[in-house]
Amino acid sequence: MLQITDLTYRIGGRLLIDHASVTLPARSKTGLVGRNGAGKSTLFKLITGDLSSESGSIQIPKSARIGQVAQEAPGTEDSLLDVVLAADTERTRLLMEAETETDPARIADIHTRLADIGSHTAEARAGAILSGLGFDAEAQKRPCSAFSGGWRMRVALAAVLFSEPDLLLLDEPTNYLDLEGTLWLENYVARYPHQVVLISHDRDLLNKAVDSIAHLDRGKLTFYRGGYDSFDRQRREKMVLQQKAKEKQDEQRKHLQAFVDRFRAKATKARQAQSRLKMLEKMEPIAALTEESSRPIHFPDPEGRLAPPILKLENVSTGYDGKEILKRLTVNIDTDDRIALLGANGNGKSTFAKLISGRLDAMSGEITKATKLKIAFFAQHQLDELRPAENAVEHVRRLMPQAPEAQVRARVARFGLPTDRMDTPAKDLSGGEKARLLLGLATFDGPNLLILDEPTNHLDIDSREALILALNDFQGAVVLISHDRHLVEACADRLWLVADGGVAPYDGDMEDYRRLILQGPDAEKKARKEEEDDKGSAQERRREAAEKRHLLKPLRQKIEAAEKEMSRLQDKIVKLDEALADPEFFTREPDRATKFAKERAYCEKKLVKTEEEWLELSAEYEEAS
Repeated sequence: MLQITDLTYRIGGRLLIDHASVTLPARSKTGLVGRNGAGKSTLFKLITGDLSSESGSIQIPKSARIGQVAQEAPGTEDSLLDVVLAADTERTRLLMEAETETDPARIADIHTRLADIGSHTAEARAGAILSGLGFDAEAQKRPCSAFSGGWRMRVALAAVLFSEPDLLLLDEPTNYLDLEGTLWLENYVARYPHQVVLISHDRDLLNKAVDSIAHLDRGKLTFYRGGYDSFDRQRREKMVLQQKAKEKQDEQRKHLQAFVDRFRAKATKARQAQSRLKMLEKMEPIAALTEESSRPIHFPDPEGRLAPPILKLENVSTGYDGKEILKRLTVNIDTDDRIALLGANGNGKSTFAKLISGRLDAMSGEITKATKLKIAFFAQHQLDELRPAENAVEHVRRLMPQAPEAQVRARVARFGLPTDRMDTPAKDLSGGEKARLLLGLATFDGPNLLILDEPTNHLDIDSREALILALNDFQGAVVLISHDRHLVEACADRLWLVADGGVAPYDGDMEDYRRLILQGPDAEKKARKEEEDDKGSAQERRREAAEKRHLLKPLRQKIEAAEKEMSRLQDKIVKLDEALADPEFFTREPDRATKFAKERAYCEKKLVKTEEEWLELSAEYEEAS
């Protein structure tokens, strides 16, 4: 059991964690969620003792082992398998001791303990973990130094999983994984025999792998049972109830204050006024729970509609340094396609993305592009291409040299960057802000085809939802590579599998693909057949999803119109309340006061009706998306 009590921590004078308390049950799988910068990673460092709190305490059983992924990936000449095996320090120590020990009794104790901790199956377990994270048997024998930084981080993850600590802390573990590795990790964490606390912005991972959520918001921790969707529903319900309670209390306070202001000077009412004043002082204010929604992302639509197909590959092969990676590709991309690429890292997904974007030449075959085709390409490595000393406005001004300042800043605002971050140098922006800036720059000219290679790595959950809305509103074609299953399911109508040097349509859906990864092709085929017998074919389900997606844009417009109307009515009610709060208003201008009161009642009634319409539209939108 992990117990945090009255924990407080400041960084640079800023109160990051404010008297936070939470108790996580033993063996629970808990997702730690919160906006970027809320203090989640800092909380991990407080749990491990790397940082000291200002006040409060963190209680963990004394004998409990805490494990987390090493900050630096191993780069030694040891093989991947040896690095992972060495993570079990007790096994390593006992094996070394067994080689030099001469006392028969101690030797017996050593081998008994080795049997207890499953030493004889260690290599098989380590190999299975490495395999799940994308390393085949041959790769497991190669030295760590032969792999890039991202692959080494997978080795570091494999090492901590193999060591099986009593408290496993995982901070964004999917950032270096592909979809296949993410699906495997999801399954592994769900079956892990000890306690897990997981920081992630991957909605599907938080729904499938954890059984509880700890929400860090404004320095406070709140515990919720269930996965992310359950947490999201409970929090929204809590916000509605608390807002109603606040409104009711505000109304009571207003009436009490009006009585006090009107009668405190009258001797006959002074005692009653004083009594109400004491009631006001004792009334604990109810804070409004406001949701910090993420700023929207906008992609400009292409200027004209091109005749399909906009891109055609006929018997195309490509690769690097004369070596073919993808062979004999024959595929078409149409005007409004939404395609997600599936396949393990190393199979050629990024190679295919570079090929169709024009960043990699074909070695043979023919590529036909529509006239005036504009292609936008986004990949995480491009974050390093931003000019570190220039802010977002300066980046955009290079593309709009003759435009006035207001127009340049308005364009930056459409990227989803807040006003107070527009003048911040790129090197000082957060990862999510850099991603928004780069997405905006890549799509600046209204592309016909948008290619996204892992666009969500630095985006929090709300920003990922904003990206989904932007992609579904976008009128061009999209090719998507992502380990975020929720993003793929919400945006893609077609799935293409990149494997064995080819690119071909995948006949199932994401649940079929999950079974294929975790259980193998036979289980996937059997489950898909049963599902198709009951619910119809996977192709039909995707066609229905595509039809629903076309409804999203008008629905979103209705939702935005309802939100504007609610805001207008709320502002009007506030102004009317300010006027009606004057005790002398009814005496001074009775007709006008009566008119204001009627107008307020009308606005209140219309606001309730508009809110109901907004809720219905929002529910319809969520179902359609």
